[in-house]
Order: sequence, then C-alpha cells, then structure tokens
Amino acid sequence: MTVLILTCEEDVTADMVIVHLNATGIPVVRFDPADLTGGVALSGEYVHGAFRGHLSSAGRLVSIGGLRSVWVRRPGIPAARAAEPSAWLTEEASQALYGMLRGCDARWMNHPDAARRARHKPYQLRLAQRCGLPVPATVITTFPQAAREFADRYPDLVVKPVSGAHPQDPPRAVPTSRVAPDTDFSAVAFGPTLLQRRVAKRADIRLTVVGERMLAARKAVADDADPEEVDVRFTPSASLWRATDVPPRLATAIQAYVRDAELAYGAFDFAEDADGTWWFLECNQSGQFGFVEVDTGQPIALSVAEWLARPGPERGADVKDADTTVR
Repeated sequence: MTVLILTCEEDVTADMVIVHLNATGIPVVRFDPADLTGGVALSGEYVHGAFRGHLSSAGRLVSIGGLRSVWVRRPGIPAARAAEPSAWLTEEASQALYGMLRGCDARWMNHPDAARRARHKPYQLRLAQRCGLPVPATVITTFPQAAREFADRYPDLVVKPVSGAHPQDPPRAVPTSRVAPDTDFSAVAFGPTLLQRRVAKRADIRLTVVGERMLAARKAVADDADPEEVDVRFTPSASLWRATDVPPRLATAIQAYVRDAELAYGAFDFAEDADGTWWFLECNQSGQFGFVEVDTGQPIALSVAEWLARPGPERGADVKDADTTVR
C-alpha cells in the first residue's frame, strides 16, 4: 500500500521523510495539487454503490483505495499552475481531489478538516487553556479602547499576526514584535490585532508531536540578547537547539490538545520563563522540523516515516509502476 504526500516541489522537510520511506521499500507518491491539471490527473467512478478512484503523477498511477496514509505537508493551491488558472478551476480541483481522498480509508497527517480548524489562533489559545497549558494573557480585538485597557493591565506586550504568514508569493513571515509603552492603538480599528503579555523567557521550546511520540528541543536565550528581539525565527544566535525532556504534567496536557484537535502531527512553540514554566505560544499543524533535527539529532523524520508507514486497510494492488522509489 502507498503513502501519498501532498506538498510543494521545494519541500526539503518532505525529502527527509521520503529517504526513510524509500529505505524500507514503502511505495510513495508525491505531488503538488498546484500541478492539477497539468502534471497531475485524477479520476473517480461511482457505480452500483462502489467507488474506484485513481491519481496519476509523473507517469505513475495510484489507486485511492490503495492508500495507507496521506501526509498533507505543504501543498500548493489546487490547479494554480494550470494552463489557464482561475478561482473557479481551483475550487473545482480542490473539491475533486480532497473530496475523493476523504472517501478512502487512509490515515491522515493531518486530516484537512482538522488542519483547517487547527490553524486558527483563537481556537489554539482556547484549546490550550482547556487542556491545562499555561497561556499568556492575550487579547484579539478591533476595539482601540480594549487594546488600551489591556495595555494598562499588562504594560509589557508583544503584537503578532492572528493568521501567521503574510499571503504574498512567496509567503512572508511576520515577526512577533514588542509594543512600545506609548503606542497609539487607534489603528486597531482597521484590522484584528493580537496583543499578548510578553514572557520574559530564558529559552525557546520547540516540541514536535508525531502520533504518540513527543520530541522536545530547547534553545537558550543568550545573556547578551537584545530584549527587543523576541521572535526566535529572526533573532541571531550562536546557540543550538538541544534535546530536552517534556515535564510529565505538560505531556498530559499536550496529549489532550492533539487528541481534541484530532492532529497526528503538531509543532508546538513555548517560551520558558525564569521559573521553568513553559508558556504556550502556538501549535503549527504543518510546522518545519528539519532545523531541529539537524541540531539535536532527534529522529523526527524517521518518526514521521514510521507513522506514515503503519499498515493501512488491506486492499489490492495500488501502484502500477515497478519503481516505487521517490526522489
């Protein structure tokens, strides 16, 4: 049975996992939904109560019924690279592809419905609270007065995007930034603004959850670090990520989070304060892990590959191609 990976061509993180799948002889098909209807084709037949579906990519034909798992890694917008792309074609291609895949018995990392829900920052914060994870005081508002009152209660604040990356091509990461004490919050009225109490951190924590496995890494904040630079993604540092243990109480809360969110994979970011408390910042349901594995040597890619390779439902032949190696 076959592992299907939906991601862009430049995804090095997926490459790391495919190496392990190839080493075990697990058939893998990888393509980008953006290549529908050019290099990727699909067909589904519904007759007499039965469904037969197939996907074709790079000369290989895979049965949708023969999929053991689907990894929705970082797929492009369906049909974005078609000869004549349009919003209509994108919607049609998306409905066809993901609609057919939803009908199979494969396991998902992560299911599109769960992934879409899990992306929402307000949902993440509320779920983290419910599961018992420490969450910094936060407000998301378009009321300038609410922002001012929040700043009066919590004078040391950061501001971050509600949605994540800015939707340009290629996407641009928007850094978390400190809020000046004399900030005029009138512009809050023009768009939802997320303000959060700044955690005076001594380290950043990246916790990667793969199925039931948790792999945590810690990056200490340098003693001479600029206090204005609060986003680890944009902060120059000679420190490396180091493997670390997950506190048992926190592990229970994280298990509850991924269970309730219905996630098979999640990349959690925490800020560790001077008391050793891990403050929840976010959970990226498709977050990168290569940089952590390079520093720590943690077997994250192998863990993902093993999860994807678990036996799926027993079905017939699924790939009409003798070469099962993906490069």
